[in-house]
Amino acid sequence: MSFEVWSKERADHFELCAKKALPPEDRLPWKLNEALRYAVLDGGKRVRPLLVYAAGELVQGDAESLDHIALAVEYIHSYSLVHDDMPCMDNDQWRRGKLTTHRKYGEAMGMLAGDALQAQAFFELTQVSVPAEQIKTLVQLLATAAGPAGMCGGQAVDLLSVHTKLDLNPLTLMHRMKTGAMIRASALMGLYAGNSMPQPQLIGLIATYATSIGLAFQVIDDILDVTADTQVLGKTAGKDAANDKPTYVSLLGVDKAREMAQEQMQQALQALHVIESLPGMSGKTTRLKQIADFIMNRDH
Repeated sequence: MSFEVWSKERADHFELCAKKALPPEDRLPWKLNEALRYAVLDGGKRVRPLLVYAAGELVQGDAESLDHIALAVEYIHSYSLVHDDMPCMDNDQWRRGKLTTHRKYGEAMGMLAGDALQAQAFFELTQVSVPAEQIKTLVQLLATAAGPAGMCGGQAVDLLSVHTKLDLNPLTLMHRMKTGAMIRASALMGLYAGNSMPQPQLIGLIATYATSIGLAFQVIDDILDVTADTQVLGKTAGKDAANDKPTYVSLLGVDKAREMAQEQMQQALQALHVIESLPGMSGKTTRLKQIADFIMNRDH
């Protein structure tokens, strides 16, 4: 099965799971439930759920457990976008080709929708059918990736860095937190859907892979912000430069930034090569390789 077919099948399956799991619009509080569904459904690349499913294949993960983990990581991602788009942060009007949640439902409902999605994410992890030790690890991974040492911390640094020039090391640290932490967590969490704790060597190699593609994802994002248009991106192009935010493009230029992304991809592929040499892992990293290639060559 080609990556295009597999990724569409997984994304469509995830969409059905989300439609079933999210509270219905005809139940109180109607407007909040509507905003939740608006923020999650019908859009996005679904990179994080795809990573969950692809990593889960390495450990023959339980299918329903992988669904719950995929919902958890995408809920956190969606909540972060809802809050990120609000006037107190990036003040954006477009996301995934439609009005941002706060523009559609108002700032107060947008804030509540993000808060509720965060809570729903951790509820999904209570539904995972694996040993208790693995559920505990799943909660720890998600909380760490989303909290002050991860996504929220990176967003704080991002806000504090407007109108300043960051060198490469602090810029990279910021993006490993803001973007990379959740991508890394998504791949790692997929490993805990099996019937036992994953092997430490596999955990380390997947962490290396996911850390590298997470940084590459952000570098490509910075490049697309200056090379793509709003209609293709589904969000406002040129926002980073307009807001005077430090980016890899502003620091390195487009060509050098692309070289950096390619270097990160090589590190990711090397980690997958080592995984292929482990007992029982031959041929199992195909989807992870394809996700890396998609990240590198995407146009939105």
